[in-house]
Amino acid sequence: MQVAPSTYYAAKNRAPSLRSRTDEVTTAKIHQVHADNYAVYGARKVHAELNRQGHRVARCTVQRLMKRAGLRGISRTKGPRTTVGTTASDTRPDLVERAFTADAPNQLWVADITYIRTFAGWVYAAFVIDVHSRRVVGWQVARSLHTSLALDALEMAVWNRSHVGRRIDGLVHHSDRGVQYLAVRYTQRLAEAGAVASVGTTGDSYDNALAEAFHSLFKAELIRNRGPWKGLDEVEIAVAEYIDWFNHRRLHGEIGLVPPAEFEDHFYRQESVSAHDEALVPSL
Repeated sequence: MQVAPSTYYAAKNRAPSLRSRTDEVTTAKIHQVHADNYAVYGARKVHAELNRQGHRVARCTVQRLMKRAGLRGISRTKGPRTTVGTTASDTRPDLVERAFTADAPNQLWVADITYIRTFAGWVYAAFVIDVHSRRVVGWQVARSLHTSLALDALEMAVWNRSHVGRRIDGLVHHSDRGVQYLAVRYTQRLAEAGAVASVGTTGDSYDNALAEAFHSLFKAELIRNRGPWKGLDEVEIAVAEYIDWFNHRRLHGEIGLVPPAEFEDHFYRQESVSAHDEALVPSL
């Protein structure tokens, strides 16, 4: 089909449409959000973050532009567990029974250990997570699965709460039946902090499902996404940076697409407002 020269040059010289200009700006912002968040966000979280930044755009537009740009979220896979069982007597009850919910911070923590392959050998990471906010309150990385790995993560969690004046007495600490969590030093530290120990059924990952879910994210978003890893020092720095991002900037779908720290701050602000309002009500 022949096209008149005037028609061709008119089309070639026509100014970009409003939609194409808008798409260009939005695509640039999408690239920035994706890069700033470990390149793990899919369309849902990119859309949420753009709106949090004041760039109002439809989710279907984000999906379309991400597909065009070849951007996608990270996918998760499951790996082997690191639980080292014990034949020692364990009378601790399961106080959670797969109900991983809490009405406030410091009511329920879950703890578990995962593994990382490096050029220098295996490295292990222990985490303690607050169920209410999904915040990582304690963590540690080491070359062995000794009790000190889990205990150091617990010590960090206790310090993180106590140094800002948050009480944890009465808190339920849930884990699997690994030897690290059965150790006398670990159970004594829980008792000193006023926490109550809870354990899941032997060999059943669903009984510590929230911790397993975090490990799945951790492996997908950091370990496989940024590896391979040279050794402990490199992993330790990367984990510290990841936890800072996870707690303060990563949008979490289970708490309304806000970061865990922001979710906790909102809870305490609401609690403060409620306490203030109650104080203003005259007693009868």
